[in-house]
Parts: sequence; C-alpha cells; structure tokens
Amino acid sequence: MEVKLWNDKRERVMYDNLADLFAIIKATEKLEKAYVRDIISASEYEEECQKLIAQFKTLSSTLKDAVPNVERFHDTYKMDCPASLNRLVTSGVPATVEYRAAAAMSTASSAAVVAECVQNFITAMDSLKLSMVAVDQVHPVLSDLSSSLNKLSILPVDFEGKTKMSEWLSRLSKMGAADELTEQQARQLHFDLDSSYNSFMAALPTDGS
Repeated sequence: MEVKLWNDKRERVMYDNLADLFAIIKATEKLEKAYVRDIISASEYEEECQKLIAQFKTLSSTLKDAVPNVERFHDTYKMDCPASLNRLVTSGVPATVEYRAAAAMSTASSAAVVAECVQNFITAMDSLKLSMVAVDQVHPVLSDLSSSLNKLSILPVDFEGKTKMSEWLSRLSKMGAADELTEQQARQLHFDLDSSYNSFMAALPTDGS
C-alpha cells in the first residue's frame, strides 16, 4: 500500500523544501569540519559557504510558517550539527569573512589608541612648556596618557611610559590641587615624557612586522 506524505502539490513542495533545508544544514556541517581540518582551502570554503548561506536564507524565508524556529527543526530531527547552526543561524557569514572583519576591527581599534597616545604625549609636553605646572593641571593630563597607554595591548606591562606615568601620578596624588611642580620637577617630568614618547614610538610595529 502506497503512503502519501502530501495531499496536494502545495504540501509536496513544502516537504521538498524541508528536505532541502535538512540537506543544507548537513552540508554546512560537513563544510565547516572540512575547513577546520584543512581539507579544503579558505577560498573554496568561502565560495561554497556563501552559496549554502544564501540557499539557507531563501529557504528559511519560504518556510517561515512551517519552520519558524530552525534550532527546533534541528533538534526535532536530531541532526547534531552545532557548527552548521552557528554558521547559518548565529553568524550568517563564512568563518573567513568573520575573521577578516575581526582583524580589521582590531587593527582599526589599535590605530585609534595609538593616535590617542600620541596626542596625549604631545598635550602633556606642551602643557609643561606653557608652564601649566599646578597639580590640578598636570594630574588630568598624565591620567589621560596613562589610561591610553594601558589600552594598547602591544605594550608590555613594564613599558617605561606606563611605569613612569604611574610613579608621577602617585607622587601628584600626595600633593594639594593648588601645589605646583618645582622647576626641577617640571624639567624631570618633561624628560620622562620625552623619553617615554621615544620608547613608545620605537615599540610600535612597523609595516613589515
């Protein structure tokens, strides 16, 4: 006796689409594993993954009433495809694209912090040249510089600029807001800032490193 899974053409199309969705999820899982195991190249992976993601998005839209929740569909049929779910549902882009975006963001973020550090070094040295030597004038400037240096992950914990700024901030915190640095102290601070700035510039990676 022949058992029909559908009653009309519309239901048949739906079951065909469900089968395609199942196949796409399974294929994406295999693709993710092949990429992780270095069985295929990054360019091959990205091309195939883009296709599967596009097909998945189209089918998901078509099946939005029949399959409102892809994770539930995955669990119902005991598919065991966690990498596929992450790629198709959570991420929505190939891993290669994801990593490039993360690297670009990291580079852009580092560049912004480097610019901030340079600006804070210049501001601190210029302030001393303008005889702004009161504690309530010097402390905020050094605090900003110290904060920006600590944001930059490429600098070691014991970087000269970090330790010197920390020492100066500790010294200033023991003084009154209206107190002023002596000429000798101001000269030493400027020397420390100049020395730290040179060390900072030397610590930055070059294009070839």
